[in-house]
Amino acid sequence: MQQPFDDNYFMKRALQEAQIAFDKGEVPVGAVVVVENRIIGRAHNLTERLKDVTAHAEMQAITAASNFLGGKYLHGCTLYVTLEPCQMCAGALYWSQISKVVYGAPDLERGFNVMGGHLHPKTDVEGGVLENEASELLKRFFIQRRNLN
Repeated sequence: MQQPFDDNYFMKRALQEAQIAFDKGEVPVGAVVVVENRIIGRAHNLTERLKDVTAHAEMQAITAASNFLGGKYLHGCTLYVTLEPCQMCAGALYWSQISKVVYGAPDLERGFNVMGGHLHPKTDVEGGVLENEASELLKRFFIQRRNLN
């Protein structure tokens, strides 16, 4: 029997955020920050809407969670994000000292692993959670975008 609040459950919440981004014409990446099985931050990419290259889902979710907690450190928190964080987001996650990062699809071109980014040494990382679902949403978005141009 599946636990009600496991990695798949929270990644599905991140995928809901990614779908919102997709519907808005944003690259469909979604993120949630969880502490003690409670979502304390949720976000999706807003780079187009805000005309801000730093408005990645992870950055927005970190800010929301920090505001909720009233502090800059995300000890005991887990970030669920549909795409492997980029180098910029990895830097922000490093400074937040988040306890765990769980991502769906790897980003083989711009992900922090390939770009040489680093997370905090105490941060656990797990990739590939609902990878197919996250990858399919991204593929559909870019196929649609190519067909519009």
